[in-house]
Amino acid sequence: MTTERRSQAERDAITVEIGYALFSACFLAALVFAAIAGPAAVWELPQPVEKSLVVAGAGIAGVLGVLRVVHVLWRHGQRPETRPPGSEGSRAGKDAADGEPGA
Repeated sequence: MTTERRSQAERDAITVEIGYALFSACFLAALVFAAIAGPAAVWELPQPVEKSLVVAGAGIAGVLGVLRVVHVLWRHGQRPETRPPGSEGSRAGKDAADGEPGA
């Protein structure tokens, strides 16, 4: 864990990434649930089969949704930290402040 404060751009980036993770997880879960439980809504099936399709669809969709959120946020955390030139902590910003040309 770092004690360095995050810039507004970094906070905005993680907010957007969390929103994307949740949206894509909900979309994936809805598609999976519809694919598994859909036949129960379309065709007249025996009651135990319908119930098992709905339960299986909900369970699998929930697990895949959680896995999608974890996967997206994990990949976001694995990216190397990139800072725009001239921002605090970047080499170009330090060189510019010292009056030396960048490398």
